[in-house]
Amino acid sequence: MEQSDPRRVIETLAVSFGESLAALSRLLGRNDAYLQQFVKRGTPRLLAERDRRILAAYFRVEEVVLGGPVASAPTPTTTIAVRLLNIAASAGPGRLVEAERATATLPFDRAMLERLGIRSSSLAMIDAAGDSMAPVIEHGDRIMVDEADRRIDSRGAIYVLRIDGTLVVKRVVRAGDRVKISSDNPDYPALPDCAVSDVEIIGKVVWLSRALR
Repeated sequence: MEQSDPRRVIETLAVSFGESLAALSRLLGRNDAYLQQFVKRGTPRLLAERDRRILAAYFRVEEVVLGGPVASAPTPTTTIAVRLLNIAASAGPGRLVEAERATATLPFDRAMLERLGIRSSSLAMIDAAGDSMAPVIEHGDRIMVDEADRRIDSRGAIYVLRIDGTLVVKRVVRAGDRVKISSDNPDYPALPDCAVSDVEIIGKVVWLSRALR
């Protein structure tokens, strides 16, 4: 950002406000010739920080136009805070959830998430219980859920969803106005097809962490 010449700015503002440089100097607690010398002779070379702040407030302008430092651009946030919830999504018989609250936040590197195609800021981590989604999701895996992505399409994906008050993690595929809900583990039968409106999608599973055993 290119700074304006503060001398010309003060001169122009003084005229527009109908103020003399002498009166503005007195506002600063200076002698009457203070701003006249600054504007016409360049003395002092820079306004004192206090003087600049008072004039900026009086004229309702940013200090930068009176010679103040140019504000640096905000540093992009390098991490995303992901909520850790004290609930488990059942990858097995089903678990009734009575409370969903964050117990902590986990920092994730934004660049890493973007490389994985995850650009949402509405993320939560929950634990998976059961083995119905094995081998993709094992019991005890911590899964990341994108709560902003609730779209179900014909290709299917793994979602956390609530059915009749039960929170489950399943593979969900849309077929017209119906959805097919199934487990990856062949030992578990698929749930009966149901209407899209009967399924409350919490979010899409986009990542998981697993301890080496």
